[in-house]
Amino acid sequence: MFYTIKQYRKYDPAAKGYLEVALLYPGVKAVFFHKIAHALSRAGIPFFPRLVSELSRFLTGIDIHPGATIGRGLIIDHGMGTVIGETAIIGNNVIIYQGVTLGGTELKHAKRHPTLEDHVVVGAGAKVLGNITIGSGSRIGANSVVIEDVPPNSTVVGIPAKRVRQGVAPGEELSHQKIKE
Repeated sequence: MFYTIKQYRKYDPAAKGYLEVALLYPGVKAVFFHKIAHALSRAGIPFFPRLVSELSRFLTGIDIHPGATIGRGLIIDHGMGTVIGETAIIGNNVIIYQGVTLGGTELKHAKRHPTLEDHVVVGAGAKVLGNITIGSGSRIGANSVVIEDVPPNSTVVGIPAKRVRQGVAPGEELSHQKIKE
């Protein structure tokens, strides 16, 4: 968890200290509760993983299914209204803004939620739907609806999302004024 807290300090200029981030940031709390719920789920314990998940949603406004797989350093900035589905896979050092949905499009018991590879940034209100892969280093613009795979180091925007840029220079990953060439 300390790695995640360090990531918040690195990417959030409003974060004043480690204790503030650890105690007052809903994304940190949601990830902490998810670790508990996910461990209970993997152990095959019924009911309690969803109970922990529901408690977390009540406290943070962030809904993460216990079955979702989350890598290190996930930042859920602000977080309210964020939904992460059961078969979603999130890589390392991913940033998700408020109101994002990583949702499913199938009713079958199979992989039906997206995979976000490492270093992906998902803008506020974006919807990433289905068993698709968002390539490492990619960015999804705010309020975009992504329903197809996104190649690594791409920027996509719109409804449905279209690629507007290939290649993101180091340090540009959060620069919204450079979302288009």
